[in-house]
Amino acid sequence: MKCIEEGRAIQRDTCMRCKRLFAALSLSGWCVLAVAAPVPCGEPVYQDFDFWLGKWEVHVANGQPAGANHIARAQKGCLLVENWLGVQGSTGTSLNFYDPVAAQWRQLWVSPGVIIDIRGGLNDGSMVLEGLITYTSTSERYPFKGIWTRLDGGRVRQFFEESRTPGQWKPWFEGFYTRVEEGISGLAGKDK
Repeated sequence: MKCIEEGRAIQRDTCMRCKRLFAALSLSGWCVLAVAAPVPCGEPVYQDFDFWLGKWEVHVANGQPAGANHIARAQKGCLLVENWLGVQGSTGTSLNFYDPVAAQWRQLWVSPGVIIDIRGGLNDGSMVLEGLITYTSTSERYPFKGIWTRLDGGRVRQFFEESRTPGQWKPWFEGFYTRVEEGISGLAGKDK
């Protein structure tokens, strides 16, 4: 006698052996179920910095252009990569990610002459990261802080300050981000 199994005719005894083996494996816990694997970096905390994603034109407080920035998701949503191009030709790249072991966000910025390593998280709706800035040409290192705040109309304010004297913070950079759509001319078309 023949047994039809998945469109193939096989000997009945072979078919029965397969069914018994499957049943035994299922009972012993070896059965592989089609269960959706958890999405890497899918928890809500991984989206805390999503308001900064996109292509941006950046201006200083008086409205003068400062540069263009492009922040994109990478590594299946586990990483935000920033690429900066200043109006004077300065460049920089940062890697931004949530560290689940430390339970905080971290930014590592690298540009010619400067390395920034700051950590933190959301505070009253703003991303607040603190750590150190290193000037590579002199090896000087100072406390450093970055604050990203959502503004009306989808804009973002980025404010950096450093402390060269303990307890005294001085502004380092303040930029106002305006989202740029693809195909619009301006600084955003020049970013990497």
